[in-house]
Amino acid sequence: MDPAPGTDLTITITTLAERPELADAMWTMADTWPAFIGHDIAAATFLRRIWAELPAYAFVATDAGGEVVAKAYSVPFALYAEGRGELPDGGWDQVLQWAFADRGAGVAPDIVSAIEIAVTPGLQGRGLSGRMLAAMRENARARGFRELVAPVRPSAKHLEPRAPMSEYAHRVREPDGLPHDPWLRVHVRAGGVIEKVAPASMVVAGSLEQWREWTGLPFEKEGPVEVPAALVPVRCEPEHGYAVYVEPNVWVRHAC
Repeated sequence: MDPAPGTDLTITITTLAERPELADAMWTMADTWPAFIGHDIAAATFLRRIWAELPAYAFVATDAGGEVVAKAYSVPFALYAEGRGELPDGGWDQVLQWAFADRGAGVAPDIVSAIEIAVTPGLQGRGLSGRMLAAMRENARARGFRELVAPVRPSAKHLEPRAPMSEYAHRVREPDGLPHDPWLRVHVRAGGVIEKVAPASMVVAGSLEQWREWTGLPFEKEGPVEVPAALVPVRCEPEHGYAVYVEPNVWVRHAC
């Protein structure tokens, strides 16, 4: 793929299949994900398998000096297989499970889902996420798929953890009618259509001690705990010794 135009930052986007030597740098690239997100079971189980088994669906952006500055993952899966047909309420976790179950069973995929787009700290806000999204769509189209879907994690939702995602996802700004959320806005500007909320897209469960380690918060009182970078409060159950975070995402559908 050609260097991205229209920016003072020279960026080249390739698939990991084209640049397998960048796998380690891609995996260890600094990003801004909160510590607790990496403890989602699906993340721990499947993310490394994408770049190991599906490198043609993993993307890496390098700057003029060859340093990895952005990465993205996607997976093909069978949305229209028997018993499916609709984008799952289980969102990110469910689509990862479907993708690798299909792969193991030899089920032909009929759609591609975005899984992650991450930009190294210091280069956010310069259009790299949108370019990685465009690369995913281009790659899906080149491989014969008609659609790309994405369980989107709205980038400003953490500022309003008590707001229902069902309201937040459809909030628009005046006067252009585009989404209020910046990351949802990028998707809609690129032609994406907001389809539905995935209410249980990611699940992170851990002991109170684990949550204290991940967040630096006391986790002593029963009930909802607002955690920095969390899209909704974490439910704390001191009597039972655990806390659980159930993150909603927003399904966006793109034509390729």
